[in-house]
Amino acid sequence: MVERFTSMTGITLLGGGELAPGQLERALAAAPDLLAVDGGADHALAAGLMPKWVSGDFDSISAHARQAIDPGRLFHTPDQDQTDFDKAVSLTEAPLVMAVGFTGARLDHTMAGMSTLLRNPHRRLVMDAGADLCFLAPPRLRLDLAEGVRFSLYPMGRLECDSSGLVWATRGLVFDPAGRLGTSNAVSAGPVELRPSAPLMLVMVPVVQMAPVLDGLRRAPVWPEPAPAR
Repeated sequence: MVERFTSMTGITLLGGGELAPGQLERALAAAPDLLAVDGGADHALAAGLMPKWVSGDFDSISAHARQAIDPGRLFHTPDQDQTDFDKAVSLTEAPLVMAVGFTGARLDHTMAGMSTLLRNPHRRLVMDAGADLCFLAPPRLRLDLAEGVRFSLYPMGRLECDSSGLVWATRGLVFDPAGRLGTSNAVSAGPVELRPSAPLMLVMVPVVQMAPVLDGLRRAPVWPEPAPAR
């Protein structure tokens, strides 16, 4: 059994998806321990970086990368009931996990990544999609954002989400992925405060807001760890 990789600072998980210029660098500035997931190892080597671990089912890592990386850093996780992203997250223990290279041209990979956020409500896990950051709203969240910043809420199930500081108030509304969404809202006058009723609400804000987002998440409580599936 593979032990967890523990970091006292933060972990960047690098997948094999498309990367925007500067995307990996800003993730590493916030979470400096680099772990690659399958084809993400090739991204790391191309950037002149050696990942501390590489995990995954290894269906997309190149032969060159496998030869260039010490076998002691390669952790094969062949379970096909979970995505490589899910498996990598389960092997980490850190105050912050930044995920890059898990979105891009393939919509199914992007949606699977959003589901990984949902399955890990007890972690401070942020997915950098290039233009936006996406994360699961904790039980209480306060973000110091400026007026006019785009602020989208996307429910992954039925819930309520009280808020303040947004142009369109959400108090008393019932959100549902097949009904009412909360996309394309905006900050009216910061700070923004959220109080979702369940660990089911994704938040999406422009990536230029990374600093206040990470500050807010570090101060926020996390949801309890879900019970293991039977």
